Amino acid sequence: MSEIIRAYLAADGFIDELVDELGDAVTSVEERLVLAENGGPAHAVWAENIWLDARFIPITSIGDAARQLRDIQRNWALCPVYHHRRAGLIAEKLPHVSAKPLVFGQPVPTAPLGSWTLLRDDLMLAAPSCSSSRPNGVWDFVEDKDTPPNRAYLKLWEALSRLPRMPQPGETCLDLGACPGGWTWVLQGLGAQVISVDKAPLAPHIASLPNVRFVQQSAFGLAPAEIGAVDWLFSDIICYPERLLRLINNWRDSGLVRNMVCTIKFQGDTDHAAVAALLDIPGSFAMHLYNNKHEITWVCMGES
Repeated sequence: MSEIIRAYLAADGFIDELVDELGDAVTSVEERLVLAENGGPAHAVWAENIWLDARFIPITSIGDAARQLRDIQRNWALCPVYHHRRAGLIAEKLPHVSAKPLVFGQPVPTAPLGSWTLLRDDLMLAAPSCSSSRPNGVWDFVEDKDTPPNRAYLKLWEALSRLPRMPQPGETCLDLGACPGGWTWVLQGLGAQVISVDKAPLAPHIASLPNVRFVQQSAFGLAPAEIGAVDWLFSDIICYPERLLRLINNWRDSGLVRNMVCTIKFQGDTDHAAVAALLDIPGSFAMHLYNNKHEITWVCMGES
């Protein structure tokens, strides 16, 4: 059997962050694809897709490559790295895999999807199992270009689509740093009761939606007791990570929140120490969303 390794597809523009995260496990870097020994972690914050059981496969021709992939399983997504034309000809001989944009709220496809690439004209790297059910970790959606006041809603659509559950009708959601209201719009559309907090006002058409209560105040000056118990806390605030960490711990210490979804935004260099401190919180994890920029999404979920 071929040697099994792990390969990590870096978020576009964040190869250095992924290499730093993986450390000594890295064996080589092939464009955005970072190869590591099999002992590499099953989750990496800065990877948009992880090839969990990658192996090197020698090939003799385009037809041979396609046959070997089909013999393993049906569904494959090409990750272009080198030899783009030759790789494209191999892909044409494989069954078509739909990569249509998702419709938020509808079930996400769960069929197994492998990833493969050409490292040389006679050598493939292929993994039948990957961390993402989307080709190359691309979480794109059929967008609403009219209603949301900004495009930040795409981050929340993606985060919620990747979680085991999302807010339900009747649950209470706290949206910190809500202005102009993109995340509030998403949460209200799920039937949740939304408390939106910001020093700046919401867009008028968002503020007037049913089940939205606006509190004009700084999220950092708000005491949890002023709001009371909430099912979900959301934050897309622009601030330094250590300041957001203090806010998160304040709410955790209050015992008034069950689930938290927060964007950690980096101003300047990536703050790896802040990420490590967040990941030390029991039950939490972080991911760089396809729709994130120089930021990650941190999640901590309680029991349903």
